[in-house]
Amino acid sequence: MPHYTRQGDDGSTTLFGGGHVPKHHPQPETFGAVDEATSALGLARALSTAPKTNEFVKEMQQRLYLVMAELAVAVGKDIPTEFVTTAADVERLETIAAELEAEAPPPPEFVIPGETPAGGALDVARTVMRRAEREASRLRESGHDFNPEILRYLNRASSVLYDLARYEEHNAGRAAPRATRQGTVEA
Repeated sequence: MPHYTRQGDDGSTTLFGGGHVPKHHPQPETFGAVDEATSALGLARALSTAPKTNEFVKEMQQRLYLVMAELAVAVGKDIPTEFVTTAADVERLETIAAELEAEAPPPPEFVIPGETPAGGALDVARTVMRRAEREASRLRESGHDFNPEILRYLNRASSVLYDLARYEEHNAGRAAPRATRQGTVEA
């Protein structure tokens, strides 16, 4: 049995709980950006060398799957409780960030990504996560009301990804070069 359904062949997507919207509608644009972030995290996880990175990234991927589900619920439909992003989910990310920063303090200035394969992949995932956050903000601005913990989670997740990239580099005995104001890079 094929994995495709042909239901989206007309350019629409089905929402959880019923109803269709165009695939370019802000709602699927938002959960699609979260999906991209989750996939970018999969690449970062595959490239990671530290078991802690693998564990934390997989945990984030599992939560992001539920964030996508929560964002995909049709307007006016009840959101299943297991989908709901909570303040505790955001606090968990803050705990992870504190743990990572204790082991590999973040540099005080901007860095040039790519010092290690895993660090570079985590920085790509961070930028995709930031785009997902912007899409969620745009969705809210368009009048689509949703759980505010989602925006907090996406914001915190991108910060954790920055920390994870620096942690991976630290674990490899490397440090990302610092970006300077003059456009040169300092090692």
